[in-house]
Amino acid sequence: MLHVGNLRTALFSWLFSASRDGTFLLRIEDTDQSRSEADYAQAIETDLEWLGLIWHEGPGKRGQHGPYLQSERGDIYRNYFDLLEQQGQAYHCFCSEQQLKLSRKAQLAAGQPPRYAGTCLKLTRDEVVARLAKGMQPTLRFRVPPGATVEFDDLVRGPQRFETGHIGDFVVRRSDGTPAFFFCNAVDDALMGVTHVLRGEDHLTNTPRQVLLLESLGLPVPRYGHIAMIVGADGTPLSKRHGSFSVHELSEAGYLPDAVINYLARLGHNYDDNSFLSTAALAAQFQLERVGRVPSQFDPAQLRYWQREAVIRSDTVALWEWMGEDVRHIVTEARRDAFIDAIRPNVLFPKDALHWATVLFCDPLALHDEARQIISDAGAGFYEQAVQALDAHRDDFAALMRYLKAATNTKGKALFQPLRAALTGETDGPEMAQLIPLLSIERARRRLQAGINSAGS
Repeated sequence: MLHVGNLRTALFSWLFSASRDGTFLLRIEDTDQSRSEADYAQAIETDLEWLGLIWHEGPGKRGQHGPYLQSERGDIYRNYFDLLEQQGQAYHCFCSEQQLKLSRKAQLAAGQPPRYAGTCLKLTRDEVVARLAKGMQPTLRFRVPPGATVEFDDLVRGPQRFETGHIGDFVVRRSDGTPAFFFCNAVDDALMGVTHVLRGEDHLTNTPRQVLLLESLGLPVPRYGHIAMIVGADGTPLSKRHGSFSVHELSEAGYLPDAVINYLARLGHNYDDNSFLSTAALAAQFQLERVGRVPSQFDPAQLRYWQREAVIRSDTVALWEWMGEDVRHIVTEARRDAFIDAIRPNVLFPKDALHWATVLFCDPLALHDEARQIISDAGAGFYEQAVQALDAHRDDFAALMRYLKAATNTKGKALFQPLRAALTGETDGPEMAQLIPLLSIERARRRLQAGINSAGS
């Protein structure tokens, strides 16, 4: 499933593409059949569509560079495997996983970086044919040129330099015949006309391998930019214990797409404008020079901040749909606008809207313990006066409050909290002036009368 880290990478790619009037490409890299399922690929498309990050080329979009599922590009990869072998730039490797594991262990014990020792590099053609005749299934390794240097200017991290002696010959085709990530990812970027690649910093060490591959095949090398990871408050890689969600879980929890985008666009990218921005405005101000090189800390509180901003700015019709069927079952269409206007500042998620719909339109009213205590402390006399104030000024909240203030000799918190507690069962919430008309005078009177009975018991 698409998680926050994957999503931010996709978002930065989309923002950069949009800022340059470029083409945003979606490719499904599903050559590892043990880890690839069609449902996951569809989920990625659904998540990106929910966020409004629509791709110009990719699944479902006609383009000149398809197919866009790597599982459908096998013939292309085989042609390039053959080319590498013909050029003497790749060779068969029959080493077992156990042999490779022992070799890595020995290298580490000797204080050396683990890399392929070149065991199969010097096999003769006859030795290779003999092993194939025995049914052995080799991998195909790329022959890394010794004593060379790979250099590139990272779009985020600046100049990078890698010695080939520290890389070692790497696998480009697995023993089951499927292409390794290093290989098909690089080849497809080149063939699909990709000019800029933004990805996580965990791929930084892949880049010199891919540069070598593309240069050996005579294919164009894109510009690469590697984004620092997202971490939790403890500095460790982001996980569920830090409050992280998959994109699907964010949607199910009721987060709005614009909230998620406004937060993630600023997670590792510095904007001068910290106000709530449309996706187009975020793209217009996006600059790779403003992408940080240090890990970014995921803060659930900041995500909730942008969620509140998104709710406040959402269109009424869209917010009504977002609130869900349960709310629409309780609140009539005629009261929709007044209900949304009243509760909007006090709502973060659909469950909050359902709570206030239940408070305002359903009986009996559930009283919180604190509200119950406030009602008791206010006394029956307060609510007797409140009933009289309601009867006298039912259509004028300001006049109602002036009457009640004078009759009870109270003001501020001592005036408003007992009234709110009896009418809503809560100690805080939306503006009372907007709630009483929604409650209906009859329901408000019943609840104030219940306050008399509760306070006097």
